[in-house]
Amino acid sequence: MTPQQLNIQDFDYNLPDERIAKHPLAQRDHCKLLVRTSDGTISQHIFSELPELLPADSMLIYNNTRVINARLRFHKQSTVQGAGALIEIFCLEPSFPRDYAQNFAVTDTCSWLCFVGNSKKWKDGNLTQSLTVEGQDIILTATREEKLGNASQVKFTWTTSDGNQCDVTFAKIIEAAGEIPIPPYLNRNTEETDSTDYQTVYSHIDGSVAAPTAGLHFTDSLLDKISMLGIPRRELTLHVGAGTFQPVKSDSIGEHQMHSEFIAVERSLIEELATTKRRVIAVGTTSVRTLESLYHIGCLISQGLFSGEVPQWYPYEESHPNLSIGESMRNILNYLDEKGIATLIASTRIIIAPGYSYRVVKGMVTNFHQPRSTLLLLVSAFVQGDWRKIYDYALNNDFRFLSYGDACLFL
Repeated sequence: MTPQQLNIQDFDYNLPDERIAKHPLAQRDHCKLLVRTSDGTISQHIFSELPELLPADSMLIYNNTRVINARLRFHKQSTVQGAGALIEIFCLEPSFPRDYAQNFAVTDTCSWLCFVGNSKKWKDGNLTQSLTVEGQDIILTATREEKLGNASQVKFTWTTSDGNQCDVTFAKIIEAAGEIPIPPYLNRNTEETDSTDYQTVYSHIDGSVAAPTAGLHFTDSLLDKISMLGIPRRELTLHVGAGTFQPVKSDSIGEHQMHSEFIAVERSLIEELATTKRRVIAVGTTSVRTLESLYHIGCLISQGLFSGEVPQWYPYEESHPNLSIGESMRNILNYLDEKGIATLIASTRIIIAPGYSYRVVKGMVTNFHQPRSTLLLLVSAFVQGDWRKIYDYALNNDFRFLSYGDACLFL
């Protein structure tokens, strides 16, 4: 059976609402930690014990993305048909400029692919709201340009209240106008504490609309302890999209369309991966997807097929060259040299499901995932289909689930 033929019903389980953590623990690293070793042994620990539980020859790699205030709320001007209808705009990814850093740096106009809530109430016209940013009174305007599937391209423009151009960046605009988009399965409104709770302590590259939640358990002191034990810590970037919350709705996995996500990896990390003998431990499924995508980018380059994105089913194709990690990374380094760039910028649609062969990642820190999700497929592939035993253990031992819940270490 190929991964495409897998039935998503085989990755379903009963998750009572009371087992979904609605808020994090007061102390990040005091959550439970389920450890599952390569022989299938399961044990229970506290997350603060992680440094001693990591193999001495590990290299810890985590995602430095920062969650943006992606949820914007506008009120339409009062009309006979709709008296000030509330329109919610959820920013997904930049359209123009497409580069995240460039988009956040503009000071007049930009466009984003967005979900629009209460869409029927916004058929035409502009939406505006007033805000104060860095002491300046700003008017932010949203214009719906075109519908793209179940999303829309929305153009944002902003000026001072008297109509003059200002020097305020879009990063500052969205920080002031929006709010942190907590996961929908929490079934509550965003609270002030989420602005801190829903960010990792090492986040510093703006772009995600959801947190890489396995990283939420780390504290600065815990990271220092890992370094003191001689375990290197490295960073990469994957901007998490809203698609991470989408369950697989088709019966077979082959019919599910994976969303595209932006990744960025510095040359220095690629050089290290080309030669390291250390065991790569990825923090979170986003780091897993980035590292495994990196390997396949090197393979695509060797075939002359790399166009900036890793296709969803490429890892399973018969024509896949199956290079060594070193060969793949050297292909990327040559590619960077040819382009004269120091950072690999790409996107990935890779789906990791049972039948997938892990190439780079030898261990992962992750949370407990939703039933029928692509993240659960990723975990199942890593533990050779043993996910149900792990999740039954967690459910029977009062582990907390999903974004603000407890953690796992798989080796």
